[in-house]
Amino acid sequence: MNGNGAAIRADEHEQSVAATAMAEIVHPVLSPAEAALFAEFGHVREVPAGQVLFHSGEFGSSMYVIRSGIVDLDFGEDLMVKYLGPGEFFGELGLLIGNHRRGADAQASTDVVLLELGHDDFQRLVDRAPGLIAYFLRRTIMRVVSNEQLLIRQLRHRNHDLEAALDNLYTTTHQLNHTEELVRTDELTGLDNRRGLTLYLQECRQSRRMPPQGLLLIDCDHFKHINDEYGHLVGDRVLQAVANILRSVVQVDGLACRLGGDEFCLLVQEADAEKLAHVAGFILQAVHGLLERAQPVPRICPVSIGACLLDPRSDWNDWYALADSAMYEAKRLGGNRLQWPRDWLGAN
Repeated sequence: MNGNGAAIRADEHEQSVAATAMAEIVHPVLSPAEAALFAEFGHVREVPAGQVLFHSGEFGSSMYVIRSGIVDLDFGEDLMVKYLGPGEFFGELGLLIGNHRRGADAQASTDVVLLELGHDDFQRLVDRAPGLIAYFLRRTIMRVVSNEQLLIRQLRHRNHDLEAALDNLYTTTHQLNHTEELVRTDELTGLDNRRGLTLYLQECRQSRRMPPQGLLLIDCDHFKHINDEYGHLVGDRVLQAVANILRSVVQVDGLACRLGGDEFCLLVQEADAEKLAHVAGFILQAVHGLLERAQPVPRICPVSIGACLLDPRSDWNDWYALADSAMYEAKRLGGNRLQWPRDWLGAN
């Protein structure tokens, strides 16, 4: 192999590792090797449905790995509840920091079998497989940073609401701005809704921000089957997982939006065909990373993506029609892929 070939393979390997790491951040799931190692040193604990493992604010020094069942993590008030299933872990900061104050209530949603690990158990893990544990710690740190950033954004939004409720001296303009922020957000996923999309496009036309240059239209494959087979609660969790992936790639001046049902869109700033394909590829890789982890109920589903570059002289209806035609072509070809409009000369 020549030097150029080796460099290309190295670059492809780095991109694959980055995509896998991001998928693991979205859902904290142990790899098969990690699960086997943790099972060797962890202590099995059976917890009946409804029992609380710990409360927010309590000090703890153990982490948990779910072997079967579902555990709810409730961060309180208006913050989104997380539902964790087999292979996922939680409470790791108590183990890594020691006597750490818990940030959520943890309760068994169903009968649960856990692996509980304390400091001494973790030290034996490090002694047995230091390389594997080093990779686990790296992923854990990345996930903690990502969760803290999301929590900060949620807390800022909640504090704004509390201040608005307490301060009756706000002017009518401030109250209207606050109301506008609420009505433009999709309640289930936290992404912008159609109202948010309309306001975003109005702001672009009024030169308050740069207009987007690329559009990805994302539609869940076989989502009706998930709702029919597993129920709407599982379907909601799948939609939240897709939204989490889109939230992780949206630019500061871009927009991630739930158009309705199982249809989403992503508007990308400063995009060319290569960049738009790269963003779509990351979304597909993140989805694939989650699909590869066996779960008793679906946590994600494949997606079909239609892509197009945007003519600033056209409007949303024209952009949507182009991306929609590409998305349905992707579904016709079997789904789980990116597709460009047939008549776009720049398509590969």
